[in-house]
Amino acid sequence: MSDKMTELLEIIVKASDDKRSVDIVALDMSNISIVTDYNVITHGNSERQIGAIAQGIADAGQEAGYELKRIEGKGSSNWVLIDFGGVVAHVFSQDEREFYQLEDLWAEAATVDISDWI
Repeated sequence: MSDKMTELLEIIVKASDDKRSVDIVALDMSNISIVTDYNVITHGNSERQIGAIAQGIADAGQEAGYELKRIEGKGSSNWVLIDFGGVVAHVFSQDEREFYQLEDLWAEAATVDISDWI
């Protein structure tokens, strides 16, 4: 895993935390995915907060010089995906997060200790 991707992960986690996202989880996907190094999973408590978290992540990554590949679900109140290539962030409503259970889907991925960043 490159230092650049770890740096981007930190930026995304801090941006999520700055917008008061709930229960941020970072998964190391490097051994199970050829698409991305890390997945960040979190949720917001309202439609407005989900949008603010997603926009905060997109803005922080771009301001740091990373290319935003795409955002999917923007304007949705349930699930927004922010794709920077090496790091993908998933911002859910609490109900959608519980329904899709991505943490369980990728249970073989190691959880990254992000406690120093939040």
